[in-house]
Amino acid sequence: MTETLQLAPLTAARYPAVAAIYAEGIATGQATLNTEVPDWKAWDAAHLLHSRLVVLTAAGEVAGWAALTPVSGRCVYSGVAEVSVYVGANSRGQGVGLQLLRELVRQSEQQGIWTLQAGIIEENLPSLRLHEQAGFRLVGVREKLGQLHGQWRNVCLLERRSKVIQ
Repeated sequence: MTETLQLAPLTAARYPAVAAIYAEGIATGQATLNTEVPDWKAWDAAHLLHSRLVVLTAAGEVAGWAALTPVSGRCVYSGVAEVSVYVGANSRGQGVGLQLLRELVRQSEQQGIWTLQAGIIEENLPSLRLHEQAGFRLVGVREKLGQLHGQWRNVCLLERRSKVIQ
């Protein structure tokens, strides 16, 4: 890392910067099958209220963000969540993603989450490596899970089981 980075809560006030980073991810065609950035109200409703993080640069700019979505509304899956981690184009390769993911794991365990999962487009090798560094393992590849711009895309399913919550 070339500068000091600080973790902070992902709040509504920071959402414009979060949305801009998400839009950068969409533009790569490798980060998500979604093609539009939701407004704050929709984003807020879709994500768990806890474990919402940003990394701030020394200048106070959002360099990346992470959050969790529930995988199911059924109570038996209340300890399972899906990870989203996005790093701004200017901050990639500087350890931002790993810092976010490690803190996301820590905070999720404090909230009783025993399994984190990630769905990563098969060609997104940097994200696959990042998740493996943070203790995720490949469970399998879901072939032709969804289409992006008319092309079927395979999505790797990774998971991380908590060593804290047994």
